[in-house]
Amino acid sequence: MMDYRIELVGMPVSDVDRAKEFYGTTLGWSVDHDHQVSDDVRFIQVTPPGSACSIAFGTGVSDMPAGSLRALQVVVSSADEALADLRGRGVEASDVDDQPWGRFVYFADPDGNTWSVQEIPDYSTTGYPVTQDADTQA
Repeated sequence: MMDYRIELVGMPVSDVDRAKEFYGTTLGWSVDHDHQVSDDVRFIQVTPPGSACSIAFGTGVSDMPAGSLRALQVVVSSADEALADLRGRGVEASDVDDQPWGRFVYFADPDGNTWSVQEIPDYSTTGYPVTQDADTQA
């Protein structure tokens, strides 16, 4: 089968410059592109550190309502360190949410697009991946 890699996700925003400031300056993510293609189209691409997938936003690039993207997730080695980093940058973020399938921190951009930050469990310490009936595998 052919490989299908997700490398770019479009994100709906209402204020392109505010979004660029949030992702590029506040979060410190790489601003890979900022192109005014025409009077009606501006394309900005940013990439989280260590990620092979970028996000794109701008004017004339999405029909979704600003703030309507609710399914973005990044993976980190430490939810605690991610929380400290986000709050240290002035981002309002949730406390760490401990779940059997990972430790999570949640935040939103200025438009309300939401992000989950996941620390994946070390399955070498549990001996099995988490499943619906994981409580019976102990």
